[in-house]
Amino acid sequence: MAVLEGAARKTLAFGRRALGLDVSTPDHTVAVLHRDETEVPGLDKRERAQLDRIRLMGATGAVLMAIAALGIGAQPVHQNPVSGVRVLGIFARAHTGSLAMCMFGTALVIGAWLLLGRFAVGGLAGSPLHRLSRSQLDRTLLLWIIPLSVAPPMFSNDVYSYLAQSEIAARGIDPYSEGPVAGLGIDNVLTNNVPTIWRDTPAPYGPLFLWIGRGIAELTGDNIIAGVWVHRLLALAGVALIVWALPRLSVRCGVAPVSALWLGAANPLVLFHLVGGVHNDALMLGLMLAGMELMLRAIYGEGRRPDRLTPTNPAPFDTRAWAYLIGGAVVITLSSSIKFTSIIALGFVGMALARRWGGSFTAIVKAALLLGAVAVVTTLFIGVASGLGFGWVHTLSVANAVRSWMSLPTIIGIVTGFGGVLLGLGDHTTALLSITRPIAALVAAYITVRMLVATGLGRLHPVGALGVSLAAIVLLFPVVQPWYLLWAIVPLAAWATQPVFRVPAVAFSAVVSMLVMPRGAEFQVFQIIGAALAAVVCFALFFALTRHTLPWRAQAGVSAPSQGGTAYRVTS
Repeated sequence: MAVLEGAARKTLAFGRRALGLDVSTPDHTVAVLHRDETEVPGLDKRERAQLDRIRLMGATGAVLMAIAALGIGAQPVHQNPVSGVRVLGIFARAHTGSLAMCMFGTALVIGAWLLLGRFAVGGLAGSPLHRLSRSQLDRTLLLWIIPLSVAPPMFSNDVYSYLAQSEIAARGIDPYSEGPVAGLGIDNVLTNNVPTIWRDTPAPYGPLFLWIGRGIAELTGDNIIAGVWVHRLLALAGVALIVWALPRLSVRCGVAPVSALWLGAANPLVLFHLVGGVHNDALMLGLMLAGMELMLRAIYGEGRRPDRLTPTNPAPFDTRAWAYLIGGAVVITLSSSIKFTSIIALGFVGMALARRWGGSFTAIVKAALLLGAVAVVTTLFIGVASGLGFGWVHTLSVANAVRSWMSLPTIIGIVTGFGGVLLGLGDHTTALLSITRPIAALVAAYITVRMLVATGLGRLHPVGALGVSLAAIVLLFPVVQPWYLLWAIVPLAAWATQPVFRVPAVAFSAVVSMLVMPRGAEFQVFQIIGAALAAVVCFALFFALTRHTLPWRAQAGVSAPSQGGTAYRVTS
């Protein structure tokens, strides 16, 4: 009996440690990702001049990319507006030159973004002595976005799948059971623009997105250019929501808004893939972050932080707070009706709400029932009102057909399977993927549960815990596209300030942005090598010409190893 009791105690202790219930705050390893940033003065005259040059450098790169996209962007197969045009059509005939122009423009934008970081976060291991203002960053971001927002789609053909799936819905056919070929026909102009791999697959997106898409299809019909423009407006609306919510969330975490916006909104992955690539992830992320900000207003109050609330100084939970809470839950649920992954944000805000209500098990149950009811009602309303139903729950794994080199379980399965071939054991890649992917899903689920517990116990801010969980989900997802990294980088930009996060995040953003070709099509090896060499030579010449006018090296007055003072806009 004593042995059984001892085993039970050990099992219970192990379970509590595994869930993070017995971890003290200083020992909570994830918490070291965050440190409050400090308020610092604005830029001086010399730095403002450098900022103007950096702004112009990024804008020049964006313009070069937009021009190159006329020839090597993800142009439609039919209704290409520059096809056969004397001057503009030259970019489509000179692929190597256009690719070199795009690579050089990409390098300019990435370089300008990295230089801008000197005035936003200082050095990656320090903090700035002077920081640019919010208006200066907003103007810079707008200047870089405009050229890409008027350019043809780049880096992805997904927008043409959006158009075809939306047209299927507009015709009264279920887009969750029929692909473009079956729903529209092989000769349809929209079907011909969809990449071959997706022509027979149903839509993997939520009903809200296809409901909006159906309206776009009814408005634009078979006009591909008009359809792409309207979908890009949706993407820009999503980016605008990110720009609205991210600085507000960062203030709650004690992080400077321009630091969060630099990494989370001015990021090349945002510019190239959410704006240039016209991906619906922009709207999903924007709605998720906006909903989170509204709910945190209800829980913590306007611009207040959870560690500044005390039993004698609670945030009032009045009618307005209830409106923020329910409205925010609805907005987050709407984001999950575009891509389902964002629904986990409700869990983290729910744990923060439960802690606000006392942190007991009863409080957790009440918060879960309340937010669960809002999510269910909102989802049912969208499914019924749109007429699209709930077939989307069966198509969420459609993208798993792709083998992505950025997915950890997928690359492990592929490498192991290839090793089996080399050893003469045969190709067992598919069997190995059926093992590695479920294991990765369990690991991601475990990390998410740990982060939920840490949020409920008050060890982690819900924004940071959400970002860490999304990072685990993205890296362990069966399929990882470059822009999926933003699911984690954008929320973490508002909370994680330490080099252990920022260095990999900046490196991944810069490197991945350079590796993706301007469209889904393949280029010949000699074209890529030639274009890359030309881009390297051009950038080397640019560096030589600007080495004294741009802050390529850390300069006195730009950043310091540490900075004392009051945490950024913390109110008690």
